[in-house]
Amino acid sequence: MSAAPPKPTVTEREARQVAEAARQQEWRKPSFAKELFLGRFRLDLIHPHPMPTDEAAQRGEEFLAKLRDFVETKVDGALIERESRIPDDVIDGLKELGAFGMKIDTKYGGLGLGQVYYNKALTLVGSASPAIGVLLSAHQSIGVPQPLKLFGSPEQKERFLPRCARTDISAFLLTEPDVGSDPARLATTAVPDADDYVLDGVKLWTTNGVVADLLVVMARVPKSEGHKGGITAFVVETNSPGITVENRNAFMGLRGIENGVTRFHQVRVPASHRIGPEGAGLKIALTTLNTGRLSLPASCVAAGKWCLKIAREWSAAREQWGKPIAHHEAVGSKISFIAATTFALEAVTDLASQMADEDRNDIRIEGALAKLFASEMGWLIADELVQIRGGRGFETADSLRARGERGVPAEQVLRDLRINRIFEGSTEIMHLLIAREAVDAHLSVAGDLIDPDKSLQDKAKAGANAGVFYAKWLPKLVAGQGQLPYTFSEFKQGVDLSGHLRYVERTARKLARSTFYGMSRWQGRMESKQGFLGRIVDIGAELFAMSAACVRAEHLRARGEHGREAYQLADAFCRQSRLRVEELFGRLWSNTDDLDRKVVKGVMSGTYEWLEQGIVDPSDDGGVWIADATPGPSTHDNVHRPIR
Repeated sequence: MSAAPPKPTVTEREARQVAEAARQQEWRKPSFAKELFLGRFRLDLIHPHPMPTDEAAQRGEEFLAKLRDFVETKVDGALIERESRIPDDVIDGLKELGAFGMKIDTKYGGLGLGQVYYNKALTLVGSASPAIGVLLSAHQSIGVPQPLKLFGSPEQKERFLPRCARTDISAFLLTEPDVGSDPARLATTAVPDADDYVLDGVKLWTTNGVVADLLVVMARVPKSEGHKGGITAFVVETNSPGITVENRNAFMGLRGIENGVTRFHQVRVPASHRIGPEGAGLKIALTTLNTGRLSLPASCVAAGKWCLKIAREWSAAREQWGKPIAHHEAVGSKISFIAATTFALEAVTDLASQMADEDRNDIRIEGALAKLFASEMGWLIADELVQIRGGRGFETADSLRARGERGVPAEQVLRDLRINRIFEGSTEIMHLLIAREAVDAHLSVAGDLIDPDKSLQDKAKAGANAGVFYAKWLPKLVAGQGQLPYTFSEFKQGVDLSGHLRYVERTARKLARSTFYGMSRWQGRMESKQGFLGRIVDIGAELFAMSAACVRAEHLRARGEHGREAYQLADAFCRQSRLRVEELFGRLWSNTDDLDRKVVKGVMSGTYEWLEQGIVDPSDDGGVWIADATPGPSTHDNVHRPIR
């Protein structure tokens, strides 16, 4: 057995190449969001609103009824917050209920729920305790079940999925102390040795890792004779010799989650536990996240619904200057925002989830947009609730309860939601990831023109291909259905939503033109214009949400389910969203991006260090910024605690 290779050092270009190699290259199915970024409003891909089958709906509703009874009678969210731990009997109860096998096929002992009802279950349980929602979603959305469902061998599914459905908790281990969204620098290694691989390395922020029985571990296999090498995925038994959970991490929110630091020292993993071929680990991870990310919007829907309930009840009870605060415009606008945005959050989540279940569309962009939009808007909803509650919003539920008032955990929800803007791809990373997919068609035909490594012959060929593509594409961005006054007339039902859909169609073409202008202007430097790309993506997210809200409103109206009220909420959301879109368009070309870069250079060079004077720094002087992750035996006690 050879020694573990040193930690890789990579250039910026090499890191991008690794990420590019891991993304799905082909588009075999249509994508509503991809078309939207290309200026084509394909309403037919999402309307009529897709629906689960009668069988799937019956199975899902039956489980939701059981789950509701469980969380109402067995879950004490305040206790979990106080003790920073989900009681073992609650976890055991969830196992018995089948909640750990919601997405696992029935032939492996799971419930066989689709994404729609899985997310409804996460919304329900997450409203009782966000920590429980994270426990279940980390296990099923990114833990062992999902990668095996997509890429596992029949033998691996038979061996591990029944355990995951009923008894075992799983976790996903990619992040390292010095490696976040840049996997090219992954340092954990898996060195081949006969019929095994030997793992060495340290993994950080292992959600569920403290209590997990099974792990999905990403590690780098060195290239050698008979081994392609590369980042590879493995299923690892947590009780294997050489595995130490060195720390249970604590956070500002989600205090009940079992998140830790896990060290691997000479851990032997059978080759039969490798998921897919060597070098396919990142592609497996990214593909898993296409639907795995949809669990985060579910938690945001739960928070939005609760915030709306509290805002309504509190704003009716609290009076100022002779009337309930809800009737003061300054507060009323916040309540309107919470209501309209919660409607849109549920619309986006349900639509993307049902599209995932149908498997008729490629939803890699839709899933990413849902995560981005929900995490940002969910945080704003919670922040507005705290503002509406005033001092009581800043006060803890225990403190409120102790002095005789209703224990409303508004500040906790704000803390709990904050991580969603970082989990499973930070907002900044999501901007870049979605932007890459949004410009894929352009790079496919014109990428060689801006690639400095391509030959003149390659550039000439790319120029010819680009000329053909743009000669057909650009004229289609001039006019469309959005300029015809009677299009989408089926969305005019008392309240008129057709104008919003025409706006989406027109704006999609404007967005595509703006993207083209940006590529023409900056060419090879486009990838460094992260402010511009982020705004492009945010506009696309708003257009997707507007489309989802209108489609959901019409769907509810057609089913006789609060259609009039749904149309009102969709109308309010679209009007609010359009204001945000127009602001984003303005900031595409009028912004402080260039000045910001100059200020950053000054900050990093110490030019403004005088501005930091007049304070004391309460953080530790002796600690390092990034903990040492050198492979080797652990010097810590093992805090792993399997729940049996």
